Amino acid sequence: MEIKDNEFSRQFETTIDGKMLSIEYSVQERKLFLTKINVPEGIDEDPAVSDMLKEILAIAEERRFRVVPTHPKVAAFFRKNPRYKDLLPPGIRL
Repeated sequence: MEIKDNEFSRQFETTIDGKMLSIEYSVQERKLFLTKINVPEGIDEDPAVSDMLKEILAIAEERRFRVVPTHPKVAAFFRKNPRYKDLLPPGIRL
């Protein structure tokens, strides 16, 4: 899966079956806030969003960002995948 970081729109984007899946974000003080998930109709949401989040977390780890899951689906992803909990800032528990 190829992820494009659209800094102007502040969202990570990928194309699945010709449709754009995006996750909006904001960056503050070395923290990446994942705020909104836009899934077009006709795409199976769970595996597509999970794969995209894994790629985004790899990018965050590479840039040495902490990730703040403000969207409920992102928080649920962190609960299901405890290996990524080291990317959470201190004091945030899910």
